[in-house]
Amino acid sequence: MAQRISSFVEVDTTEPHRIRTRQIVKAHPEVKQLMTRNPTTFLIGVACVSAQVLLAYLLRNQAWYWTLPVAYLVGAFFSHTLFVVIHEAAHNLVFKKLWQNVAVGIIANFPSVVPTAISFKNFHIKHHVFQGVHELDADLPDWYEARLIRNYSLGKAIWLFFFPLFQVIRTVRCREVAAVDRYVVANFVAQVAFDVAIVYFFGWTAMLYLFLSFWFSVGLHPLGARWIQEHYLTLDPRQETYSYYGPLNGINLNVGFHNEHHDMPSIPWNNLPKLKAVAPEFYEPLLHHTSYTKLFFRFLFDQEISLFSRITRKARGRATLQDNSTPDLQLVK
Repeated sequence: MAQRISSFVEVDTTEPHRIRTRQIVKAHPEVKQLMTRNPTTFLIGVACVSAQVLLAYLLRNQAWYWTLPVAYLVGAFFSHTLFVVIHEAAHNLVFKKLWQNVAVGIIANFPSVVPTAISFKNFHIKHHVFQGVHELDADLPDWYEARLIRNYSLGKAIWLFFFPLFQVIRTVRCREVAAVDRYVVANFVAQVAFDVAIVYFFGWTAMLYLFLSFWFSVGLHPLGARWIQEHYLTLDPRQETYSYYGPLNGINLNVGFHNEHHDMPSIPWNNLPKLKAVAPEFYEPLLHHTSYTKLFFRFLFDQEISLFSRITRKARGRATLQDNSTPDLQLVK
Protein backbone atom coordinates (compact mmCIF):
# COMPACT_ATOMS: atom_id res chain seq x y z
CA MET A 1 0.00 0.00 0.00
CA ALA A 2 1.66 3.19 -1.12
CA GLN A 3 1.01 6.26 0.98
CA ARG A 4 1.50 9.84 -0.11
CA ILE A 5 4.10 11.59 1.97
CA SER A 6 3.50 15.17 0.88
CA SER A 7 -0.03 15.75 2.14
CA PHE A 8 -2.77 14.28 4.27
CA VAL A 9 -5.49 12.18 2.67
CA GLU A 10 -8.36 14.64 2.32
CA VAL A 11 -11.90 13.34 1.88
CA ASP A 12 -15.25 15.03 1.35
CA THR A 13 -17.21 12.51 3.42
CA THR A 14 -18.31 12.87 7.03
CA GLU A 15 -16.59 10.86 9.75
CA PRO A 16 -17.75 7.23 9.63
CA HIS A 17 -18.74 6.58 13.23
CA ARG A 18 -22.07 8.39 13.46
CA ILE A 19 -23.34 6.50 10.43
CA ARG A 20 -22.34 3.18 11.97
CA THR A 21 -23.85 4.20 15.31
CA ARG A 22 -27.24 4.67 13.69
CA GLN A 23 -26.94 1.35 11.90
CA ILE A 24 -25.94 -0.53 15.06
CA VAL A 25 -28.71 0.99 17.17
CA LYS A 26 -31.26 0.16 14.47
CA ALA A 27 -30.05 -3.43 14.14
CA HIS A 28 -29.37 -3.99 17.85
CA PRO A 29 -31.38 -1.60 20.05
CA GLU A 30 -30.26 -3.61 23.07
CA VAL A 31 -26.85 -1.90 22.88
CA LYS A 32 -28.45 1.04 24.71
CA GLN A 33 -28.29 -1.11 27.85
CA LEU A 34 -24.49 -1.05 27.60
CA MET A 35 -24.49 2.74 28.02
CA THR A 36 -23.85 2.97 31.72
CA ARG A 37 -21.13 4.02 34.16
CA ASN A 38 -18.47 2.02 35.95
CA PRO A 39 -17.38 3.28 39.41
CA THR A 40 -14.86 0.44 39.56
CA THR A 41 -12.74 2.52 37.20
CA PHE A 42 -12.13 4.93 40.10
CA LEU A 43 -10.86 2.09 42.30
CA ILE A 44 -8.52 0.95 39.53
CA GLY A 45 -7.24 4.51 39.23
CA VAL A 46 -6.62 4.76 42.98
CA ALA A 47 -4.77 1.43 42.92
CA CYS A 48 -2.51 2.61 40.07
CA VAL A 49 -1.85 5.96 41.75
CA SER A 50 -0.95 4.13 44.96
CA ALA A 51 1.36 1.76 43.10
CA GLN A 52 3.18 4.64 41.42
CA VAL A 53 3.58 6.54 44.68
CA LEU A 54 4.89 3.38 46.35
CA LEU A 55 7.44 2.80 43.59
CA ALA A 56 8.49 6.44 43.76
CA TYR A 57 9.00 6.00 47.51
CA LEU A 58 11.07 2.84 47.04
CA LEU A 59 13.29 4.58 44.48
CA ARG A 60 13.78 7.76 46.48
CA ASN A 61 17.26 6.81 47.78
CA GLN A 62 18.45 4.97 44.68
CA ALA A 63 20.78 6.36 42.02
CA TRP A 64 18.78 8.36 39.48
CA TYR A 65 19.57 6.00 36.60
CA TRP A 66 17.59 3.20 38.26
CA THR A 67 14.48 5.18 37.47
CA LEU A 68 14.98 4.57 33.73
CA PRO A 69 14.47 0.78 33.57
CA VAL A 70 11.80 0.75 36.27
CA ALA A 71 9.87 3.53 34.56
CA TYR A 72 10.14 1.91 31.11
CA LEU A 73 9.38 -1.66 32.17
CA VAL A 74 6.89 -1.06 35.00
CA GLY A 75 5.83 2.52 35.55
CA ALA A 76 4.85 3.16 31.94
CA PHE A 77 2.14 0.52 32.20
CA PHE A 78 0.65 2.02 35.37
CA SER A 79 0.84 5.46 33.83
CA HIS A 80 -0.84 4.37 30.61
CA THR A 81 -3.65 2.70 32.54
CA LEU A 82 -4.13 5.94 34.44
CA PHE A 83 -4.35 7.75 31.13
CA VAL A 84 -7.23 5.44 30.21
CA VAL A 85 -8.90 6.23 33.55
CA ILE A 86 -8.58 9.93 32.67
CA HIS A 87 -10.10 9.12 29.29
CA GLU A 88 -13.06 7.36 30.90
CA ALA A 89 -13.59 10.30 33.24
CA ALA A 90 -13.42 12.67 30.26
CA HIS A 91 -16.48 10.89 28.85
CA ASN A 92 -18.23 10.95 32.25
CA LEU A 93 -18.23 7.15 32.35
CA VAL A 94 -17.16 6.69 35.98
CA PHE A 95 -19.84 8.49 38.02
CA LYS A 96 -23.07 10.30 37.18
CA LYS A 97 -22.13 13.84 38.19
CA LEU A 98 -19.73 15.97 36.20
CA TRP A 99 -17.73 17.16 39.21
CA GLN A 100 -17.18 13.56 40.32
CA ASN A 101 -15.70 12.60 36.96
CA VAL A 102 -13.56 15.73 37.01
CA ALA A 103 -12.24 14.69 40.42
CA VAL A 104 -11.44 11.20 39.13
CA GLY A 105 -9.48 12.68 36.23
CA ILE A 106 -7.53 15.03 38.50
CA ILE A 107 -6.64 12.22 40.94
CA ALA A 108 -5.62 9.85 38.12
CA ASN A 109 -3.44 12.64 36.74
CA PHE A 110 -1.30 12.91 39.89
CA PRO A 111 1.51 10.47 38.99
CA SER A 112 1.85 12.04 35.53
CA VAL A 113 3.39 15.18 37.11
CA VAL A 114 2.03 17.49 34.38
CA PRO A 115 -1.57 18.75 34.80
CA THR A 116 -3.21 17.56 31.57
CA ALA A 117 -6.37 15.62 32.55
CA ILE A 118 -8.97 18.34 32.14
CA SER A 119 -7.31 19.98 29.14
CA PHE A 120 -7.30 16.54 27.55
CA LYS A 121 -11.02 16.25 28.24
CA ASN A 122 -11.80 19.56 26.54
CA PHE A 123 -9.88 18.71 23.38
CA HIS A 124 -10.73 15.01 23.28
CA ILE A 125 -14.48 15.57 23.10
CA LYS A 126 -13.89 17.78 20.06
CA HIS A 127 -11.83 14.96 18.52
CA HIS A 128 -14.93 12.78 18.65
CA VAL A 129 -17.29 15.40 17.31
CA PHE A 130 -14.97 16.84 14.64
CA GLN A 131 -12.75 13.89 13.73
CA GLY A 132 -10.37 14.81 10.94
CA VAL A 133 -11.14 18.56 10.95
CA HIS A 134 -7.67 20.03 11.26
CA GLU A 135 -8.50 23.19 13.17
CA LEU A 136 -10.61 21.35 15.76
CA ASP A 137 -9.13 17.85 16.07
CA ALA A 138 -5.93 18.03 18.15
CA ASP A 139 -5.34 14.32 17.53
CA LEU A 140 -4.19 15.18 14.00
CA PRO A 141 -0.50 16.03 13.50
CA ASP A 142 0.29 19.60 12.57
CA TRP A 143 1.44 20.30 9.03
CA TYR A 144 4.89 21.21 10.32
CA GLU A 145 5.10 17.88 12.19
CA ALA A 146 4.31 15.85 9.11
CA ARG A 147 6.63 17.85 6.85
CA LEU A 148 9.45 17.66 9.37
CA ILE A 149 9.19 13.94 10.14
CA ARG A 150 7.74 12.55 6.87
CA ASN A 151 8.52 8.81 6.62
CA TYR A 152 12.08 8.74 7.98
CA SER A 153 12.74 6.13 10.67
CA LEU A 154 14.94 8.37 12.80
CA GLY A 155 12.46 11.20 12.50
CA LYS A 156 9.57 8.99 13.54
CA ALA A 157 11.56 7.74 16.54
CA ILE A 158 12.31 11.32 17.59
CA TRP A 159 8.65 12.23 17.07
CA LEU A 160 7.49 9.37 19.28
CA PHE A 161 10.01 10.27 21.97
CA PHE A 162 8.77 13.86 22.07
CA PHE A 163 5.13 12.95 21.43
CA PRO A 164 3.84 14.54 24.69
CA LEU A 165 5.39 17.84 23.66
CA PHE A 166 4.02 17.68 20.12
CA GLN A 167 0.58 16.89 21.54
CA VAL A 168 0.62 20.04 23.67
CA ILE A 169 1.82 22.27 20.82
CA ARG A 170 -0.99 21.01 18.57
CA THR A 171 -3.65 22.46 20.83
CA VAL A 172 -2.49 25.98 19.92
CA ARG A 173 -3.96 25.61 16.43
CA CYS A 174 -7.38 24.71 17.87
CA ARG A 175 -8.20 28.32 18.65
CA GLU A 176 -11.94 27.78 18.66
CA VAL A 177 -11.73 25.35 21.59
CA ALA A 178 -11.73 26.84 25.09
CA ALA A 179 -8.37 25.88 26.59
CA VAL A 180 -8.87 27.17 30.14
CA ASP A 181 -11.84 26.86 32.49
CA ARG A 182 -12.33 26.47 36.23
CA TYR A 183 -11.70 22.74 36.09
CA VAL A 184 -8.42 23.25 34.24
CA VAL A 185 -7.39 25.66 36.98
CA ALA A 186 -8.39 23.14 39.67
CA ASN A 187 -6.36 20.48 37.87
CA PHE A 188 -3.33 22.77 37.82
CA VAL A 189 -3.57 23.70 41.51
CA ALA A 190 -4.09 20.12 42.67
CA GLN A 191 -1.23 18.83 40.50
CA VAL A 192 1.22 21.44 41.75
CA ALA A 193 0.32 20.55 45.34
CA PHE A 194 0.91 16.85 44.64
CA ASP A 195 4.23 17.51 42.89
CA VAL A 196 5.47 19.69 45.73
CA ALA A 197 4.51 16.99 48.24
CA ILE A 198 6.41 14.31 46.28
CA VAL A 199 9.58 16.42 46.13
CA TYR A 200 9.30 17.48 49.78
CA PHE A 201 8.72 14.02 51.23
CA PHE A 202 10.47 11.72 48.70
CA GLY A 203 12.92 13.91 46.79
CA TRP A 204 13.75 14.62 43.15
CA THR A 205 14.61 11.02 42.24
CA ALA A 206 11.06 9.99 43.06
CA MET A 207 9.75 12.85 40.95
CA LEU A 208 12.01 11.82 38.07
CA TYR A 209 10.61 8.29 38.19
CA LEU A 210 7.04 9.55 37.94
CA PHE A 211 7.88 11.91 35.10
CA LEU A 212 9.71 9.22 33.12
CA SER A 213 6.83 6.79 33.62
CA PHE A 214 4.47 9.34 32.10
CA TRP A 215 6.89 10.22 29.28
CA PHE A 216 7.53 6.61 28.26
CA SER A 217 3.87 5.62 28.51
CA VAL A 218 2.85 7.93 25.68
CA GLY A 219 6.06 8.05 23.66
CA LEU A 220 8.92 5.89 22.43
CA HIS A 221 7.57 2.67 23.90
CA PRO A 222 5.46 -0.17 22.48
CA LEU A 223 2.55 1.41 24.36
CA GLY A 224 3.10 4.47 22.20
CA ALA A 225 1.94 2.42 19.22
CA ARG A 226 -1.56 3.06 20.49
CA TRP A 227 -1.48 6.52 18.92
CA ILE A 228 -0.54 4.93 15.58
CA GLN A 229 -3.11 2.16 15.94
CA GLU A 230 -6.10 4.41 16.40
CA HIS A 231 -6.28 6.54 13.24
CA TYR A 232 -3.16 6.14 11.09
CA LEU A 233 -3.75 4.49 7.72
CA THR A 234 -1.60 1.47 8.41
CA LEU A 235 -3.66 -1.32 6.85
CA ASP A 236 -6.15 0.21 4.40
CA PRO A 237 -6.26 3.81 3.10
CA ARG A 238 -10.05 3.67 3.19
CA GLN A 239 -10.38 2.68 6.85
CA GLU A 240 -10.06 5.67 9.13
CA THR A 241 -10.10 4.03 12.57
CA TYR A 242 -8.57 0.76 13.79
CA SER A 243 -9.05 -1.35 16.86
CA TYR A 244 -6.44 -3.40 18.70
CA TYR A 245 -7.40 -6.84 19.96
CA GLY A 246 -4.44 -8.04 21.96
CA PRO A 247 -3.30 -8.97 25.47
CA LEU A 248 -2.58 -5.41 26.60
CA ASN A 249 -6.31 -4.66 26.56
CA GLY A 250 -6.44 -6.66 29.77
CA ILE A 251 -3.99 -4.26 31.41
CA ASN A 252 -5.11 -1.02 29.81
CA LEU A 253 -8.87 -1.27 30.21
CA ASN A 254 -9.80 -2.26 26.66
CA VAL A 255 -8.31 0.91 25.24
CA GLY A 256 -7.71 -0.97 22.00
CA PHE A 257 -11.43 -1.22 21.19
CA HIS A 258 -11.22 2.07 19.35
CA ASN A 259 -13.79 1.60 16.60
CA GLU A 260 -16.22 0.44 19.25
CA HIS A 261 -15.41 3.43 21.44
CA HIS A 262 -15.85 5.97 18.64
CA ASP A 263 -19.12 4.36 17.61
CA MET A 264 -20.48 4.39 21.16
CA PRO A 265 -18.54 6.82 23.40
CA SER A 266 -21.18 6.41 26.13
CA ILE A 267 -20.22 2.78 26.68
CA PRO A 268 -17.58 2.29 29.41
CA TRP A 269 -14.46 0.24 28.83
CA ASN A 270 -15.79 -2.95 30.45
CA ASN A 271 -18.71 -3.12 28.01
CA LEU A 272 -16.82 -2.45 24.77
CA PRO A 273 -16.10 -6.16 24.14
CA LYS A 274 -19.83 -6.78 24.69
CA LEU A 275 -20.64 -4.24 21.98
CA LYS A 276 -18.37 -6.09 19.58
CA ALA A 277 -20.03 -9.39 20.54
CA VAL A 278 -23.54 -8.00 20.12
CA ALA A 279 -22.82 -6.51 16.68
CA PRO A 280 -20.15 -8.75 15.12
CA GLU A 281 -21.36 -8.07 11.58
CA PHE A 282 -20.21 -4.46 11.97
CA TYR A 283 -16.77 -5.14 13.48
CA GLU A 284 -15.48 -8.45 12.18
CA PRO A 285 -15.12 -7.12 8.59
CA LEU A 286 -12.94 -4.25 9.83
CA LEU A 287 -9.16 -4.60 9.79
CA HIS A 288 -7.50 -4.47 13.19
CA HIS A 289 -4.17 -4.84 15.00
CA THR A 290 -3.14 -7.61 17.37
CA SER A 291 0.33 -6.49 18.53
CA TYR A 292 1.50 -3.09 19.72
CA THR A 293 5.12 -4.20 19.51
CA LYS A 294 4.79 -5.29 15.89
CA LEU A 295 3.00 -2.06 15.00
CA PHE A 296 5.60 -0.01 16.91
CA PHE A 297 8.48 -1.35 14.81
CA ARG A 298 6.48 -1.31 11.59
CA PHE A 299 5.68 2.36 12.08
CA LEU A 300 9.34 3.14 12.67
CA PHE A 301 10.77 1.24 9.70
CA ASP A 302 7.99 1.07 7.10
CA GLN A 303 8.74 3.87 4.63
CA GLU A 304 5.16 3.77 3.37
CA ILE A 305 3.84 5.05 6.70
CA SER A 306 4.35 8.70 7.57
CA LEU A 307 2.67 11.35 9.67
CA PHE A 308 0.75 12.23 6.52
CA SER A 309 -0.97 8.82 6.72
CA ARG A 310 -4.13 10.36 8.18
CA ILE A 311 -7.54 11.27 6.81
CA THR A 312 -8.62 14.91 7.04
CA ARG A 313 -11.87 16.65 6.11
CA LYS A 314 -13.19 20.17 5.97
CA ALA A 315 -16.83 19.33 6.61
CA ARG A 316 -17.81 19.81 10.24
CA GLY A 317 -21.18 18.16 9.94
CA ARG A 318 -24.08 19.49 12.01
CA ALA A 319 -22.25 19.60 15.32
CA THR A 320 -21.49 22.88 17.08
CA LEU A 321 -18.61 23.91 19.31
CA GLN A 322 -21.04 24.45 22.18
CA ASP A 323 -22.24 20.85 22.03
CA ASN A 324 -20.14 18.87 24.51
CA SER A 325 -22.54 15.98 24.89
CA THR A 326 -21.58 12.48 23.91
CA PRO A 327 -22.27 12.00 20.18
CA ASP A 328 -23.91 8.58 20.37
CA LEU A 329 -26.44 9.71 22.96
CA GLN A 330 -27.58 12.45 20.59
CA LEU A 331 -28.32 9.79 17.99
CA VAL A 332 -30.19 7.26 20.11
CA LYS A 333 -32.43 9.59 22.11
